[in-house]
Amino acid sequence: MAEGPEPASEDFSICTDELHEGIESSSSKFADDTKLGKAQQRLKERYRLGSLLGRGGFGSVFAATRLSDGAPVAIKRVPQNRVHHWGELLLEWVELPNDILMVLERPEHCQDLHHFIRARGFLSEGVARQLFHQVLEAVWHCTSCGVLHRDIKPENILVDLATGQAKLLDFGCGTYLQEAAYTHFAGTPSYSPPEWTRFGWYYGEPATIWSLGIVLHQMVCGEHPFRRDQNISWDHQLSLPQRLSPECQDLIRQCLSMLDVERPSLEEVFCHPWMQDIHLP
Repeated sequence: MAEGPEPASEDFSICTDELHEGIESSSSKFADDTKLGKAQQRLKERYRLGSLLGRGGFGSVFAATRLSDGAPVAIKRVPQNRVHHWGELLLEWVELPNDILMVLERPEHCQDLHHFIRARGFLSEGVARQLFHQVLEAVWHCTSCGVLHRDIKPENILVDLATGQAKLLDFGCGTYLQEAAYTHFAGTPSYSPPEWTRFGWYYGEPATIWSLGIVLHQMVCGEHPFRRDQNISWDHQLSLPQRLSPECQDLIRQCLSMLDVERPSLEEVFCHPWMQDIHLP
């Protein structure tokens, strides 16, 4: 996991041969490097590289196919100086002189939650409840493993269009969970809690609950609860559509409490009345 500056927005204009060129460039500079030669050969023997999928502040991601069984994978190219802590990777990695290539799972027939919501305007409470519960379970698993994601937003949640299963992605801003306050922010500014904006610190769980509240609002309302670049005042009154059930409105308001001590814990969110009667895919 990386502890670094806030990731930049995705840029799809770069050449799709970037990964190939990066490998070839490294190879020409380090022709006598046996380790590099073996790494490059292993990559070519196991995977067929495809097109660029996207690029963010922590690296570029390319489509690929595992030759042994035809499984779709994603290969992420990350500069070595952006990686400070290592956890377990899903499939494997290849180390180059200046970069690390991470081979990751690439689910097909999926859509990120941002586009999933936008295509529908907003989600019914039933659909939102199922997806939100799965996101909560993913966040709960992360925290139980001592990991703080720090960039929970619809763009980082993948929805399987066939099964309705949701997955939490992109741990580039993740760090180790700690009891003390964090004084460094990594993530998307529009999902940062008000205590960070005003005081320059935040605690892991309350900040996570704040971002989850924004995600839930986006699910059932179709939009971010706060306008872009808007400074959230401490007396801000959140306006919610009357069509939402009282239970749904209550959960959103609790998660978006201005005071971090007034936000519910993850366990309390799970136990909230709106989260009951879940029918998972």
